[in-house]
Amino acid sequence: MPHPLDITTLPTLDLSLLDGTPAQRQGFLDDLRHAARDVGFFYLTGHGIDSDLLSQVQDHARQFFALPDSEKTAVGMINSPHFRGYNRAASEITRGKPDLREQFDLGAERDVLPQDENSPFWERLQGPNQWPATLPSLKPLLLDWQQAMTRMSLRLLQAFAQALALPHDAFDRLYGDKPNEHIKLMRYPGQGPGGSHQGVGAHKDSGFLSFLLQDQQAGLQVEIEEGRWIDALPRDNTLVVNIGELLELATNGYLRATVHRVVSPPKGSERLSIAFFLGAQLDAVVPLYPLPTALLREARGPASDPDNPLFRDVGWNYLKGRLRSHPDVAQRFYADALIPKALSA
Repeated sequence: MPHPLDITTLPTLDLSLLDGTPAQRQGFLDDLRHAARDVGFFYLTGHGIDSDLLSQVQDHARQFFALPDSEKTAVGMINSPHFRGYNRAASEITRGKPDLREQFDLGAERDVLPQDENSPFWERLQGPNQWPATLPSLKPLLLDWQQAMTRMSLRLLQAFAQALALPHDAFDRLYGDKPNEHIKLMRYPGQGPGGSHQGVGAHKDSGFLSFLLQDQQAGLQVEIEEGRWIDALPRDNTLVVNIGELLELATNGYLRATVHRVVSPPKGSERLSIAFFLGAQLDAVVPLYPLPTALLREARGPASDPDNPLFRDVGWNYLKGRLRSHPDVAQRFYADALIPKALSA
């Protein structure tokens, strides 16, 4: 693999090679380790997600965003203490500035946890999704896609463990039977005259693994080194995968969570993308995994951002991100919440 500073496009990995010959399997694991270590982003082919299912998900996302505003706002995130639902463009905040995209967020369909005065605030994150009444086919389709993506992503995470010379099930206990799955449908409108070009501001993802399904409109950019960005151009039946901050934290910075952003599409066009985020159980605590000595020598330590510290406690870390990104929901449902500094990593 070329030196990361020399690349002009993301590396491509074929997940189906895990089922190939021993040499193909080992080659995939080596490439996976290098891509995640040196770049933090890669294209994934051979993922096993049916292309018809991917097309249906994209088609239903377009149908959702084409609904009248009144039907979308009826399932607005402002109604949900679980941070599920619709947001108009410029509702979500990244680095203090509004993101020019409308979006629909959902997670695992689970019952609300019983609460008392001693319950941690992050337990409020678990609960049901909101679904538009006039698009009834959206719920079963997205929940089917969520299950398919979870199966595939957990398989990839086991490959990560093996690539790091850990037991293949090293990460399994962080997920149990309740991984923190998160889907985000996103529509980026074209740039307005003289306005912001921030489709979504520069950031790192906070979980373990992120997967992005793109339409044909470019816009996603990855910061390979400080100030140098490359385009992650769309490819058919291909997912863009990136490392989240908790996986960087778990490997003491050996794996790389990379800054990325989306530039708004040109005037008169739009961009559609669908993200799947795999996170650990909300009650999990992320340990520091014992990497082999040869890999430890290359571990840089997790990047430190004093304005956005990382917590090893998954629930607190996830809640922190939600509160920062959605201050309106935070004010309505979490005015009493205070993130304890003692939990910072």
